[in-house]
Amino acid sequence: FFLPSLSEILQAPPTAELEPLTDGQITQTDEQDMGMTYAELSEFGRLRKTQHCGPFSMFQKLVHRWSHKCTPQEVAEKVKHFFRCYAINRHKMTVLTPSYHAETYSPDDNRYDHRPFL
Repeated sequence: FFLPSLSEILQAPPTAELEPLTDGQITQTDEQDMGMTYAELSEFGRLRKTQHCGPFSMFQKLVHRWSHKCTPQEVAEKVKHFFRCYAINRHKMTVLTPSYHAETYSPDDNRYDHRPFL
């Protein structure tokens, strides 16, 4: 199928659209606001939740995985940023209602059970 509207949606950068457009262009993206890409966020989440990594063990793993794209100093800054943001926003996760997760991990507190939603 040739659906140009659908391809535009798929190609659009993720944004909360909280800031107005400037000359018809998006000025805000989620990745810029977070300070990390969704790919990085996903990797941080998997390491933290499924591999039970704290800041130091996560740094040790990512230094090797990301050696082709980041210096050890950059990896350390990204890991520190992730854990700082996680700590700042952790309280929000304990009061949210359970939601369906399509990932193999979840930051929820012991509520990661697909059965009620399937």
